[in-house]
Amino acid sequence: MHENSWIVIVNPTAGSGKGLKDWPIISNQMYDKGLKFTCLFTEHKYHAIELTVKAINDGFRNIVAVGGDGTIHEVVNGIFIQKVAPTTNITLAVIPTGTGNDWIRMFGISKTYSEAVESMVVKKTVLQDVAKVDFFETRVPHVRYMANVAGLGFDAVVNLHYNRLKDEGKYGKSLYLRSTFNTFMGFRSKKFCIKADGKIFYEGMVFSGAVGIGRFNGGGMQQTPVASVNDGLMDLTIIKKMPKLRVLKNFKLLFSGNIYKIPKVIHMQAKRIEIHTIPQTRIEIDGEAVGTSPFIFELMPQMIKVVVGQSYNV
Repeated sequence: MHENSWIVIVNPTAGSGKGLKDWPIISNQMYDKGLKFTCLFTEHKYHAIELTVKAINDGFRNIVAVGGDGTIHEVVNGIFIQKVAPTTNITLAVIPTGTGNDWIRMFGISKTYSEAVESMVVKKTVLQDVAKVDFFETRVPHVRYMANVAGLGFDAVVNLHYNRLKDEGKYGKSLYLRSTFNTFMGFRSKKFCIKADGKIFYEGMVFSGAVGIGRFNGGGMQQTPVASVNDGLMDLTIIKKMPKLRVLKNFKLLFSGNIYKIPKVIHMQAKRIEIHTIPQTRIEIDGEAVGTSPFIFELMPQMIKVVVGQSYNV
């Protein structure tokens, strides 16, 4: 058992190669703080899941993700896939090198490497909720574990285009905005039927939606601005079908935390959410485009231990 050692999973492609370029700086700061660690580099998509499972099977209980939201998502899923230790016995820390870095915003984790490393030394932790998400991919049922936010409708299609551009080797902070614009003109709202805790919540046309444990996604957007990471509830925000000019007019409210001021936006909280759509629609989970409807979200309260920033109020 490596009780006092960290396994460090580095995504070298995160942040347009920032993960690889800045690793010498990060590792030196970890050495200077006296942290014991073993470093592994991801080599392909989903490799962080495999590395996490192997590390836990090998006795590691402290894991550091050096990367962005996609890396965190994979590490979290590795923690839940493994079967040798309760998820609450594993500590997850993050040193952010990604582009969006939405997950860390909830926990006061600094983008400054020295401060992020110092948080690992202090090791102040909180147990956060996680959601189990069922969906389909090429008609085959799949399961993922969500630590932050899932996007539906327009948001999911934007993310799909964004990830395709990244897979083509394109990078940059403008990439998400480019994907948003390219998707916007041709996108059509879809019919949703949404059940929350067994009761019909909404039936009708939906432009976009989000299910959140966290508050931030899409590089700082707040589609679930009142979500709490450990309140035992998921937040669901639905943007009903509306004229596209009105969407553009209200776009800035997505970043200000005032999305619920938009008349066509509805919100609720639940422990279980079921969503059927006509026609089939896509979903993205924690920034990863993963599959299609129908979807089932089930909350798992306080299931993962995360290292927070020193200013975070536990």
